[in-house]
Amino acid sequence: MRHTARLRILVPALFGFAGAIPAAADVTLAGVFTDHMVLQAGAPCPVWGTATPGEHLAVHCAGERVETVADGSGHWRVDLPALEVSDEPRELVVEGSSRLVVSDVLVGEVWLCSGQSNMVWRNESCARAEEEVAAADFPRLRMFTFPRTQADEPSTECKGEWVVCSPQTAAKFSAVAYHFGRELLEDLDRPVGLVVSAWGGTVCEAWTRRGALEGVDELAYMVHEGNGRKAQNRPSVLYNGMIRPLIPFSFAGAIWYQGEANVSRAWEYRTLFPTMIESWRTDWGSELPFYFVQLAPFRYHARGRLAPEACAELREAQALAQALPRTGMAVTMDIGNPDDIHPRNKRDVGRRLALWALARDYGRDVECSGPVFRSLAVTDDSIRLSFAHAEGLRTRDGEAPGVFEVAGMDRLFHAARARIEGGEVVVRSAKVALPVAVRYGWRDDAQPNLENGAGLPAVPFRTDDWPGVTWPASQGGGEGE
Repeated sequence: MRHTARLRILVPALFGFAGAIPAAADVTLAGVFTDHMVLQAGAPCPVWGTATPGEHLAVHCAGERVETVADGSGHWRVDLPALEVSDEPRELVVEGSSRLVVSDVLVGEVWLCSGQSNMVWRNESCARAEEEVAAADFPRLRMFTFPRTQADEPSTECKGEWVVCSPQTAAKFSAVAYHFGRELLEDLDRPVGLVVSAWGGTVCEAWTRRGALEGVDELAYMVHEGNGRKAQNRPSVLYNGMIRPLIPFSFAGAIWYQGEANVSRAWEYRTLFPTMIESWRTDWGSELPFYFVQLAPFRYHARGRLAPEACAELREAQALAQALPRTGMAVTMDIGNPDDIHPRNKRDVGRRLALWALARDYGRDVECSGPVFRSLAVTDDSIRLSFAHAEGLRTRDGEAPGVFEVAGMDRLFHAARARIEGGEVVVRSAKVALPVAVRYGWRDDAQPNLENGAGLPAVPFRTDDWPGVTWPASQGGGEGE
C-alpha cells in the first residue's frame, strides 16, 4: 500500500540505467501510520510494512532507532523500544531504498474503539451537538476512522488518516470514542489517540476470528452457515477487514459498543462475546483491557419478534463477560430512549467507559461501577438485597426504587415495592406470600432509578437461574430466535 498522499517519499538517485538492476518494490508502511498519529507510550511500538525482499531498513522515532531486513515475502517489522509520553511533534522515519516520513507524531495513550452503530454515531448527531463541537479544541486528541471494509480472508489493507481534534473536525468523530478520549486527555494530561473500527448493524461473530469460532462447539456452525447473511454480517469478515490489519499496533486497550444485532441470540452471546474478546487478546499477544457498554433501554419487542425479556438476557450475557480479567461494563439504563435505538446522550457513555480505564489502568481513585447485586436474604414475605459498589445508595429521582419484580416457587413474577434500608434494598409484593427470586430492570425498555453516590446506575440483574426466552430447547428455553 502506498502512502504518497500523506507521507513525504524521498527516493535517492539510482546509479546506472534501469535495465542494469531488477525493479525494486516501494518501501511502504502499514496504513495506520499517517501524519498526526499517536503512538502508545510505555510499551514497545511495532512498526511494519513491505519492501523488496532482503532489503535493509532502519526505523527511528524520538531518538530510538531499530534496523531490520525484509523477509522473503517483502514484509518487515520492527519494535521500537518503549517511548516516553510526549506532546512534542516527532517524526517517524523509515529508511530503505526510499525514505518515508510520518510527521506530527505524538506519544500518549491509544485505544481501539469498535462495535456497531452506537460506536459509529457522530458528534454532529448527538445532544448539544453545536455546543460540544464548538468546544472541541483539543489538538492533543487525534482520531483514526477505519472505513467500512469486509474481507473473506485476513487482510493487511488499512486505509484512513489520523485527524487532529478541532471544532472543524470533531463533528464527524465517533461521539462515544470522542468523549472517552476527552475524559482521558483532561484527567491524564497526555496525548490520546483513538482508532475507530466500527460498522452499524453488525453482529459480534463478524468481528471474531474464524479459527476462534471453529474452536467452540456452540459457535462452529456459524462458519458453515454464514453465507445467507448480509455480506457484512458473515462470520469473521469484519475481523478480517477491520481488526486484523491493525495487528500488532500497540494499544492501551479497547472499548466496545455492540450487542443490538445479537439480541435475539442472547444465550449464545454468553459464549460468543467472551470468545471474541479472548481471540483479540490472543492475536495481539496481550491481555488488552476491554471495556464495553451495556445495551440501553429500547423496545425491541415492538418489532413483534422478541419477548421483552430478550434484551434483558443480552444485558445479562454482557455482564457475565466481566468474569474475564481486565474487563468492565458501562451501564446506560438511565440515559437511553426506549423509542430510539441510538440514544443521543453519548457524553455520559464515553465518560463511564473512561472511569473504568482511569480506575483500572491509570490508578485513579474513582468509582467506575454502579451498584452490583451481591446477595439476598429472605425474611417472611420480603427479600433483602445487598450490593457491591453501593456507597451512597439512592435513587436518581428521589422516588422509591422502581422496576423490581418478585416471584415465588411458581416462577410467576409480580411488580414489587422496594425501599432502601441501611445501604440495602428490601422488596416485597402483596401477590407473593413466599418470595424466592427477584428481578431488576428485566425488560428491554426498563428505565430503573437505583444508583450509588457517584451517580452510576445499578446493573440490571436477576437472582434466579430459570431458563430464559432466548435459551435453546436443550437448555429448557422458550422462544429462541
